[in-house]
Amino acid sequence: MNDNDPYYVAFRGYLKGIKEWQDLDAFLDTLTSVNDGNWYIYTIAEQPPETPASTEQFATFINDTNQLLRERHQEDYCGIVYVDNIEQPGFIKIYDPDNLGVVCGFSDNPPLPGWILSRLKPCDLNEPEPVSFWKKCLHKFS
Repeated sequence: MNDNDPYYVAFRGYLKGIKEWQDLDAFLDTLTSVNDGNWYIYTIAEQPPETPASTEQFATFINDTNQLLRERHQEDYCGIVYVDNIEQPGFIKIYDPDNLGVVCGFSDNPPLPGWILSRLKPCDLNEPEPVSFWKKCLHKFS
């Protein structure tokens, strides 16, 4: 994994959480309106896709995921979908309701989302995270 890969930069960047179910409904309407065949659907447990999903695959994914989230995340709030830009989305993390861990807190090892939707071609997030320059230096002196 390359720290400078645009996908990895987006993955590590700031995303806004969608807290309320009605906000998720509005967001999914927006997402449906930008379904143009240029979205990658990355299921984290699998290898990253090489090509974007078709408009039909994307629409099916949106509908099926919405249903899954509502069935398995039985809270009065959503809080497990994060997006770079609500009005013009380009990068979306969707956490698996069955594997939340510490999603919205601080953790040295936060769980990966279950799925990522993006307009950028994904890199493999299951590879070990690169060791930063500073960690390497600190390790030398410890």
